Order: sequence, then structure tokens, then C-alpha cells
Amino acid sequence: MKKSIVYLLLLCLLIGAVGLMPVSAQDRWDGADDLPTNPLDCPGAEAAAEGEATEEAMMEEMPAYNGGQAVNPPDLAGQPIVLVDVPKLIGIGYFAATTQGQQEAAAELGNVTVTTDAPTEANIDDQIAFIENYIAQGVNGILFAANDPVAIAPTLRSALEQGIHVVGYDANSEPDAREWFVNQAEFNGIGKALIDQMAEQEGEDASFAIVTSTFTTPNQARWIAEMQAYQEKCYPDMTWLSTLEAQEDNTLSFNQATTLINQYGDELDGIFGMTSVATPASAEAVTQAGQCGAVSVVGLATPNAMKPYVESGCVTSVVLWNPVDLGYASVYVMRAVVDGTLTPESTSVEAGRLGTLPVVNGSEILLGPPFIYNADNINDFDF
Repeated sequence: MKKSIVYLLLLCLLIGAVGLMPVSAQDRWDGADDLPTNPLDCPGAEAAAEGEATEEAMMEEMPAYNGGQAVNPPDLAGQPIVLVDVPKLIGIGYFAATTQGQQEAAAELGNVTVTTDAPTEANIDDQIAFIENYIAQGVNGILFAANDPVAIAPTLRSALEQGIHVVGYDANSEPDAREWFVNQAEFNGIGKALIDQMAEQEGEDASFAIVTSTFTTPNQARWIAEMQAYQEKCYPDMTWLSTLEAQEDNTLSFNQATTLINQYGDELDGIFGMTSVATPASAEAVTQAGQCGAVSVVGLATPNAMKPYVESGCVTSVVLWNPVDLGYASVYVMRAVVDGTLTPESTSVEAGRLGTLPVVNGSEILLGPPFIYNADNINDFDF
């Protein structure tokens, strides 16, 4: 009996230790779900030709429209419309940027009025209250970025039932609670952009490590899964050394990046930061270690957090998307829905200066590949 207890305790300790160990390239990432990876085509003319065929195949396999429908909306095609934008919160640079894009689109169209109004904290109950207030006022359309995809859904469905058009951006709801969602970037697009940037900066045989929040955080795990699939397909000589968790904590992210620098020394060519916390913290670790120019930092982060490192030359590029364009696209999508030019049968939509945006995943509009911030453009953004 005592031996059994001892063995059980040892087994528990072993499992716990494995959970704390870094994950290396030999471990497959599944993004904490059962979705297969879908690596995009490699750079180059030959891959571009393959990409055209792939795009055609994707169009043939396009999932059926799975969005909702406004019930008996008024016919306002070509007529002035009044929209409300309810993002997660106001008072931060990111959503100030999406608002800027929405106002730019409204000014171009000339027959759209859009007002941004939301709580000052990212609270789903407060966000729902704002939306309900505008439903009662009788706006023609609601734009939103959800704090909670499930909790917000009943209120959005209520808007649809009352003939109000609903379009999401940045953070989705349940699909049937809105007509369309403007998706800033797909998982495989993020994976491709990150790996391509590392290859450009450190070569196609670079050795890299990753600092993420947790191994099972859904979006980051999906990004890493797509990174691995794309790297194995397009840069087979790259070496994935290790992945460490940092819990969205600045100090821990810095310490984990420092651990990687000390552990791998000259073998380490680059560090990927998978969060807006891990990327600047990794850049700071590289800076303090005196490794700028020897270890590249590539990751997802907002421009303001990365400006000091880009300006010092320690970081070459930052991967994200352009929130101004995201807000801009959301208004053009709403206008197309109201005008009847974007329907469940559509495969694309015209979006002003952004050109033609494709329909993906049934009821999503894809903004495009991730945006690359660098020394030439990073000071043009304030968020």
C-alpha cells in the first residue's frame, strides 16, 4: 500500500515536471484543438504559381455561409445610414486607430455616419448595455469587437431580429449572431509572416526559440502550429531549439528570454515573441545582454511598445496588422451589406483603397496578410 502511494506521488511529480519543461521542435503543436495545419506557399515565383492553384482549390472548397441575417431590414441601398461602433473599450490607442479608419471610410463613402461609443474598461456586461442602448435608439447598423463571443451573441441576435445589420471586426462573436466578421489575419498568415521575417534577418538555416504565454493558449498555440508547418515546408534547414512559457508576464518573459540567450549562446540566432508582452520583453533581454545584431527578435506586438527597439536598431521588424485598415474595412463591409452587394453567395467585397477583399471561412472577410512595422513606418502609428 505504501509503495503504491510512493509510486503515485513520483508519477505526479514526473507529470508536473514535464509540464514545466521547455517544448522543443520534436513535439508537434496542435493548437489545443483538432484542426489540421494549412501552411501557405513558400516565397518565390514558382510558389506563387502554386498559390494560384491553391487559391482556386480553396474557392471550390469554400464553406457555406454561416452568418446570421437581419430580419426585414429597411431598403437603404445607396441612402444615408447611421452606424454605431462598439469596440471592447475606448481610450486606448488600438481602438482609436480602428475608429480613425472607420471615419476615413465614412468620409470617402459620403453617405455613412458612424459613432464610436463603448465602455472605458473591457467589460462584457457594460459592452452589452451600450449595444442594447443603441438598439433601442434604432440605428441602421452595429459594428462591434466582442469582449466575449458567447455572452455578446444574444444581444446581437436581438439586433438582427429587429432589422439592424451587424458586422464584427477584431474579435468575433458566434457566427450566427452577426452577418460578417472582418478578420485581421488568419493563423497560417501569421505563421508565414513570422517565419519569413526570421529567414530574412537570420538566414534560411537560422536556429530559433520561442517565448509564449502558455502552451495551450488557443490563438498562440495555433500560430506556433502554423509556424512549425510552414517552417518545415519552406525552411527545412531551420532549427527550432525550444519554447518557453511566460504567462503574459513582463518580468517572466524577460527572464525566459534571458534564459534562452544564456542557455544557447552563439547557437541562438533569433527569438520569437508570441504576445505583445513577450516580444518587447525579449527585445529588452537581448538589449541588456548586449546581443543586438547577434540575436534577432521577431514577434507580435504593438508599435508603441517596440519603437525604442526599432529606433535603436536592435529590432528590425514587428508583425501585427494595421488597425486603421481594419476599421476602414468594417465600414465598407457594412455599406456593402446594406446595399445588397455583399450577400451570402459573395466570394469577395470591394473595400475602397484596400481593393478587393476575399471571403473566407464561410462568413469572414479577410483583411489580408499581417502588416510589417519597421523603421520606415513605425512612427506613423500611435497605439
